[in-house]
Amino acid sequence: MNTFGHKRVTGLSGNEIYCLSKLGLRAGQLCVGNSVVALGVARGIGAGLSTLGGGEVTEVTKLVHDSRMNSFDRLISEVRQHKGVGVTGVSFDLINHGGNLEFLTIGSTVHKADGVDAFKFSTSADVQQLYCQMDAGFEPLHFVFGNVAYSIGLGGNISGALRGLRRGEIPQYTEIFDQTRHLALTRITDEAKKHGANAIIGIQTTISPLLGSQEMIMVGTASRHPALEAYKNNPVTSDMTNEEMWNMVNLGYLPIKLLMGVSVYSLGLAGGLLAALKSLMGGEVSGLTELLYEAREKALARIEREAEACGADEVVGVKTRVYDLGGGLVEFMAIGTAVKKFPGVTTKTGLLPPQAIIQDRETFVDTTNVADTLDLRRGGAASARRLQQGPVAIVIAVIIFIFYLLRILSHH
Repeated sequence: MNTFGHKRVTGLSGNEIYCLSKLGLRAGQLCVGNSVVALGVARGIGAGLSTLGGGEVTEVTKLVHDSRMNSFDRLISEVRQHKGVGVTGVSFDLINHGGNLEFLTIGSTVHKADGVDAFKFSTSADVQQLYCQMDAGFEPLHFVFGNVAYSIGLGGNISGALRGLRRGEIPQYTEIFDQTRHLALTRITDEAKKHGANAIIGIQTTISPLLGSQEMIMVGTASRHPALEAYKNNPVTSDMTNEEMWNMVNLGYLPIKLLMGVSVYSLGLAGGLLAALKSLMGGEVSGLTELLYEAREKALARIEREAEACGADEVVGVKTRVYDLGGGLVEFMAIGTAVKKFPGVTTKTGLLPPQAIIQDRETFVDTTNVADTLDLRRGGAASARRLQQGPVAIVIAVIIFIFYLLRILSHH
């Protein structure tokens, strides 16, 4: 229900406007959709109980999904009011207003250069990324997302501490986290099917704290490529950057599947004690070195097996992440895109224009919150410190247990 007339305000940069002109499009209005919600007492209690139990927190997943969908629908309504042919750079944001959560969806309208046309597409790609997608032969259809809110749970922490007495992989946790991670991928794929897509490209994955749990969300563009019609019932998925994908298509490769490998490991009580002592003395912590290496290898091996199963030629752009689960437990996740060579496939042009790959520089910098800025810059070191807190926590727990045991014995 936008009644404002900001007809000359666009969120697109000069590079994006140049790329638009090459696609026969022109810049339109910056549009916003929002939805403000309160968790509510009953829902809060239900979410709290789910958080204690561990696994997916379905109340939070649904609340966040529905709120984002409402804000997205309002964005599209505004784009249609401006008679746009599409909207690019669709992204989500979340603002806390004294306990009420505002879900924002932001994007920029685009128009046909030769006049008015019916609304056709929405995409998470900015215009430079959109240029790469379309030159690689992909037709954008619809912005899609899949999310899952999850928690390790109180029971998980207790059982994890008990299992953490031994060193090595914890298969039960590996299975739970692997299934949870793949829920977001399954949900974004299901959304793409509804829009007749045979591919979801440019997928971006974000993991962040939300309402006492963690949320994993994947956003991307449901698209169609003529060489991927065999995948219309099971759309291909890709987290390659759009520039990377253009290069692979230029070489004759298309994405097949976004792959994830998960492994949850415990350092173990003995390993935790030795690691803590070694940290005090200095030098290599060989037990921790071996464990982290082994865990990464397990996660990568799972990706390789999945790539073989789907008939891929290569897995590209693999990234690894480490998450401290507490109690001496760590999760390793590897994520990348399986690709396959397709005869006769290539890009429409032989070279991308510089404007499609130049990164826009930030010209407005806000450093009023210096603490947050410094924390972001110290992210790597902070992550390393958190990783070492698990073994230290085990040592502290053992010391406290011995102290209380001695007190009990002394009274008898």
